[in-house]
Amino acid sequence: MSADQLTILPPDHPLKGHVAPPGSKSITNRALLLAGLAKGTSRLTGALKSDDTRYMAEALRAMGVTVDEPDATTFVVTSSGKLNPSSEPLFLGNAGTATRFLTAAVALGQGRFVVDGDQHMRKRPIQPLVDALRSLGVAVEAPTGCPPVTIDATGRFEKNRVVIDAGLSSQYVSALLMAAAIAAEPFEIELAGADIGARGYIDLTLSAMRAFGAKVEQPSPSVWRIEPTGYTATDFHIEPDASAATYLWGAEVLTGGSIDIGTPATDFTQPDAKAYDVISAFPHMPAVIDGSQMQDAIPTIAVLAAFNKTPVRFVGIANLRVKECDRIRALSTGLNNIRQGLATEEGDDLVVASDPALAGQTLPASIDTFADHRIAMSFALAGLKINGITILDPGCVAKTYPHYWDALSSLGVALDRG
Repeated sequence: MSADQLTILPPDHPLKGHVAPPGSKSITNRALLLAGLAKGTSRLTGALKSDDTRYMAEALRAMGVTVDEPDATTFVVTSSGKLNPSSEPLFLGNAGTATRFLTAAVALGQGRFVVDGDQHMRKRPIQPLVDALRSLGVAVEAPTGCPPVTIDATGRFEKNRVVIDAGLSSQYVSALLMAAAIAAEPFEIELAGADIGARGYIDLTLSAMRAFGAKVEQPSPSVWRIEPTGYTATDFHIEPDASAATYLWGAEVLTGGSIDIGTPATDFTQPDAKAYDVISAFPHMPAVIDGSQMQDAIPTIAVLAAFNKTPVRFVGIANLRVKECDRIRALSTGLNNIRQGLATEEGDDLVVASDPALAGQTLPASIDTFADHRIAMSFALAGLKINGITILDPGCVAKTYPHYWDALSSLGVALDRG
């Protein structure tokens, strides 16, 4: 594959076949951390091997955890249950899960830890988590409000209760939840206000924590109580990635095909599986789609909306502005590169004009992915119906779905890699 660009050639047939999505990125990174905090050996099967999970695994290794990879979908993690300071900063690329989760976890270590990322991660906010840790007596510095974060850890929190603003990301809550089980006493987390990023990801966190022996109660929708159980090493199976599945569901409805992904939509526990019902309604998707609880699926649905019978307004998506890139801007830019006026930003809403007649046209457009895997993969769907769609920096899909282009090829999609 060219490092610079890739052009999709629209297939002249419905896409049919079997494609198994990779393991869930969200669950893999939770399981890796929990296994690293558990004393003993854990075997994680069905795992995702991608940039994001590689950064997490490498950070754990740098802190003294043994992480073996006996095959393409398994991690075997052996740990003393402690994370030790690394001589170098923990470099986590643009992996938001790894960065936020480790920032809280190392706060209960001993010594100085530096959590850092690439130029994109250094623009992604972490201040609410920093503020929460400071309120617990942790010496933590993040001068820009984004990584790098420096933590001078003493092995304990000075308080057993914290209030966290999760309006920007549910990952802040998940980070504190996972850390709390290794604290010295029962711990309580309360939301500041009712706003929270996709709440379904909190459920993923709690499920993974319980699988590793944690005890968590939720006396109200905004309060969690965590017992200081620590974690027990275990064998843990990771389900396929629902966000990755959305591209295959989208390719299926766009081409009138039949793609077997090996897992019924109803079997997923991840929030983005909610997108299945919306995608299945194509080309009669609803006029207003609330993306607050399926944020990573919105790029997929927004590109599908370009071919819908009627316009679509996306609401509840303000958090997309602080993902790997400003995804609202990236989506509107890409859609308007295909045809001016196809998308409009109205505040933090995205309005897609929709025109089924786009299908079959030749509309040369170079799609700037902004190094964002989801922008690359979603706009590839436009290339299934429009001639001339070129994806810039196609290699960025390695963040969560390294074999995405191979998956499309296996379904009979021709790709010009020149």
